[in-house]
Amino acid sequence: MATHSSSSTHVFLISIALLSISCFSLTPPKQRPLVIPIGKDPKTNLFYSQVSIGTPRHNMDLVIDLGGPILWYDCNTRYNSSSYHPVSCNSKQCPSGSFCSGCNGPFKPGCSNNTCGANILNPFANAIFTGDTGNDVLAIAGTTVSGLLTGCTDSEGFTGENRPLQGLPSSAKGIIGLARTQLALPAQISSLFKLSRKFSLCLTSSNKYGLGNLYIGAAPSTTAKKLDVSKILQSTSLIINPVSTAPISSEGEASYEYFIDVKSIKIGGKALNLKTSLLSIDKKGNGGTKLSTMDPFTVLHSTLYNPLVREFVKQASDKKMKKVKSVAPFEACYDFKSLGRTKTGFDVPTIDLVLGNGVQWSLYGGNSMVLVKKTVACLGVVDGGKNAMTALVIGAHQLEETLLEFDLVSNKLGFSNSLHLHNTMCSQLRI
Repeated sequence: MATHSSSSTHVFLISIALLSISCFSLTPPKQRPLVIPIGKDPKTNLFYSQVSIGTPRHNMDLVIDLGGPILWYDCNTRYNSSSYHPVSCNSKQCPSGSFCSGCNGPFKPGCSNNTCGANILNPFANAIFTGDTGNDVLAIAGTTVSGLLTGCTDSEGFTGENRPLQGLPSSAKGIIGLARTQLALPAQISSLFKLSRKFSLCLTSSNKYGLGNLYIGAAPSTTAKKLDVSKILQSTSLIINPVSTAPISSEGEASYEYFIDVKSIKIGGKALNLKTSLLSIDKKGNGGTKLSTMDPFTVLHSTLYNPLVREFVKQASDKKMKKVKSVAPFEACYDFKSLGRTKTGFDVPTIDLVLGNGVQWSLYGGNSMVLVKKTVACLGVVDGGKNAMTALVIGAHQLEETLLEFDLVSNKLGFSNSLHLHNTMCSQLRI
């Protein structure tokens, strides 16, 4: 079992959630979705799930990365597995353009010859790490999976400031990538188990309220109170940035991250006077709006950030919210006692993202505000600077307690707004 920096309660909750799901045989019933419990690390505000890998099984926490291209893990000197099979360089399973790796031994996962190389990506490290592509037995949420291609790398084999596990929770040993790639977990699971090419994500705001889930192959259909989930979802197009946003890519390759078409932004119903051209993606791939679980909070280009914060502060003053000293990285911070309460969190000006098809994604106090101290809550948006490639990155805090359904066939995103509007939360959703 990986050692956790968070409390033992979080580990217990993950374990109970895993045990509570009916175990599948090697091949789950057709169209039966895979449901993976997701917890939140309170120190980093990142989200993770527990995966068992190899023979004997190694229990690992892997961080959920919506924009990650593969599932990769740490196969350091203390890791070995008798069921691991490296993918050879000339195998059809080796992605086109992959490098070929070798090793002087002793041979083990992450150390073999004529092996299809894997690029190990961690958004918190200013580097790209080399690893091996292989397949092994994985147990995910009670389901045993064979034939899943993953990357592994020896974290101890890198020196200097950048390390493969940099910035991840201390319990984490890798990343589960959910991006629009063939080696991402949703694509592989859908292919192996003949499931629909869709997945849904619901992130808990705190483990004490119960765990969130990743649903591969379907979306939850009801809640503990028998609410029809389909009736609370709005839909918008997933758009493709024609220029890769990855740290390494081939010329002409499109981005595999998830972008949506935000046309304008409102605060308290008032449209902001923005340079809206930034919200469109230009020929160089600059601009646009993407979704991220690796950015804990929403990040805006300075040209968007400044008018948004300015209008929020003005309307907050009208609501008699008492402004206090800023707490980095946030600018607009308020005395906790001066904030009213609603079922969607603090009673603050609502932020509306107006999307291309005219629907609005509304961020209420539970998603817009961050409690940074017992007595201080801040607007949870960060200034990304004037050179930010993506104009608006909707971060994980703004995605919490919101059901997101990614349909990769129709290129549609279904979203619920805050589940608290419907007196429910991620932990209460049911298949």
